[in-house]
Amino acid sequence: MKYYVYILKSGKDSNFYTGYSENPDKRLEQHNSGKTKSLLKRRPLFIIYKEEFDDELSARRREKFLKSGQGRNFLKSMLR
Repeated sequence: MKYYVYILKSGKDSNFYTGYSENPDKRLEQHNSGKTKSLLKRRPLFIIYKEEFDDELSARRREKFLKSGQGRNFLKSMLR
């Protein structure tokens, strides 16, 4: 089974959200349908980046890095 780290961008406030999932497209549907309370007011959301991993632990570690200061700087430079 594959795991994915994904970056969402809010169409409302242009902020980013980082997460991981086995199925990022299905997860995006859940976010946009209001099933995630923390992102409810930031809809619509769009996947702007994703990475594939062979195991959950690797995906979780990458997600944690991307949420760190160094990871956010990496994303800013990469997404320009």
